[in-house]
Amino acid sequence: MIAQWVVHCRRSRPVRYGIAAFAAILIVSTLYFLEVPSYSAGDRLSHWSPTIPTHGLGGQTSPREWDARAEQVKQAFRHAYHGYLTHANGFDELRPLSNVGVNNFNGWNVSVYDSLDTMLLMGLYDEFKAALPIIERGNFRQIDNSESNANAWARSKYVPFFETVIRYLGGLLAAHALSGEKVLLDRAAELATLLEPAFNTSSGLPKFGVNPETSAVTAGISGILAEIASCQLEWTYTAHATGNKTHYDRVNTLINTLADAMELRKGGMFPTQWHLNTGKPTSESRSVGAAADSAHEYLLKQYLLTGKTDVDNLEMYLLTTNEVLTRLMYITPNRELVYVTETFGASFSPSHHFEHLACFFPGLLALGAYSVDLSLDGIDRGKLNPEARRQYDLLSKYDLRALHMAAAEGLATSCWLMYADQPSGLGPEVVDMEHATAEGKNGKGKLWMDAVEEWHRKGRRGPLPGTGEKKAVMYTRPEGAKAGGGPWDYVVRRADYFLRPETLESIYLMWRTTGNAVWRERGWEIFEAIEREAKTASGYASLKNVKQSPAPQSDEQPSYFLAETLKYLYLLFRNEDPLPLEKWVFNTEAHPLPVFEWNEWEKHKFGIPS
Repeated sequence: MIAQWVVHCRRSRPVRYGIAAFAAILIVSTLYFLEVPSYSAGDRLSHWSPTIPTHGLGGQTSPREWDARAEQVKQAFRHAYHGYLTHANGFDELRPLSNVGVNNFNGWNVSVYDSLDTMLLMGLYDEFKAALPIIERGNFRQIDNSESNANAWARSKYVPFFETVIRYLGGLLAAHALSGEKVLLDRAAELATLLEPAFNTSSGLPKFGVNPETSAVTAGISGILAEIASCQLEWTYTAHATGNKTHYDRVNTLINTLADAMELRKGGMFPTQWHLNTGKPTSESRSVGAAADSAHEYLLKQYLLTGKTDVDNLEMYLLTTNEVLTRLMYITPNRELVYVTETFGASFSPSHHFEHLACFFPGLLALGAYSVDLSLDGIDRGKLNPEARRQYDLLSKYDLRALHMAAAEGLATSCWLMYADQPSGLGPEVVDMEHATAEGKNGKGKLWMDAVEEWHRKGRRGPLPGTGEKKAVMYTRPEGAKAGGGPWDYVVRRADYFLRPETLESIYLMWRTTGNAVWRERGWEIFEAIEREAKTASGYASLKNVKQSPAPQSDEQPSYFLAETLKYLYLLFRNEDPLPLEKWVFNTEAHPLPVFEWNEWEKHKFGIPS
């Protein structure tokens, strides 16, 4: 890799670089952010606007009231899950308007698997006990390939590797970690083995789909980043929990392929399109939303899951976030809304779309700043490409933990405002952000880091760009309007709300890392909106248009609503923290896995360097 870390990397491959001298590295004697307190990993981190007020949001809510709110979320889960059992038992998901079941993820009862750990965390032990026979009887070799199946690949007898891993395998592993029920680990080990033919490519990157009965795989040789690089947590933990070296070898090969690709590219973030045999990108498009999101997430989380020993993944996370902060994060001209967008091609042309899917990213930044003493000192600047070196030089002037936390606050605030501005109180799928500025007449807009640098040059007057208190503005822009004009600084591009968890995930992590109750209050407002707009007689429905209230509903209740959305709300409102961030890591479906370190026998058995 490109690193010069003075620690041992756990990868089972030769060390490529020794300790490099720092003489050639740009030395900055005074950090930009000396006024920011220094923290140790695990300390709660300050906001850049340390007194974001909670007035008007019920900021004096008592612990007893928070317990009552957590109980309301528990009852919402029971309403959704019991509606599923009543009307869709034996199917994957409930259609909460027509009250029928639908199979769209293999026909294996995905809503049950996705709900197991949520039940345990909520103390719903009767429901959990009743689910165990369903898990025990499940047949992972049989797929619902009937014409009524919602997905064409299922009708062709393939299960989607990515979705099956994060929902089924992740759900089994987390429920086993919380309960100790042996059947859950046995079924997880069986499922992992049935899915492993997907890794039979020259690079070890997984194919899109697997037939678990015949071991056949889908024919395509291209993959998207999120689907090929979001299984590391599950395979690593399966190897640890079962002692199976094959599981470890699969994930080790995959991570080595990613690390090799990063070394070849000499820094930067991974593009979205990949060739599965060469293990190299086939495009230069970048995203933290669709097609990429969880791959970036797993770089940091793999490092945390393995007791902060997997340094390759930490380095890739740092190089990725360097590029996101300097090239994908923008700020709007009027409200100063910070947002992250995707770019296309080698020209790095930004779309200025802000996706709901990308709203996991502020939580990831906050988690990294809270958990890790972030620094670029361990990266060999001389091994970087010119653009990555520019990013390194720019960000090396900053207290990186403080900068990541400032970015997290700005982005999380924008994600919350996408909810708070809407008449329904719920956030749209995609918005187009205003980016026309005096400095940005070429249409590319103003990068957030350019605004931060300008703030420094002008004496750091006022809050850091994008931070500070921001108020909701009721969205009344007419259909077909362009982004310019009006007080919002954006236009709703897709008004759907799919009961998604990403904004609530970040709100939860902002609360846990800062202790600022404003995030709990914002989460409560969102839960009230879900109850008001999405609830049906049998469950909760996605919405067609968040710009209306009452919002028209769609006939779907995704399983991730049970696995993620309600879980994050429940954990946000609970006074006790059953899953401390130092001890647990969530997979991308919010299934928690316990942090561990490889013991000496595992290192010997798996060939992990000490």
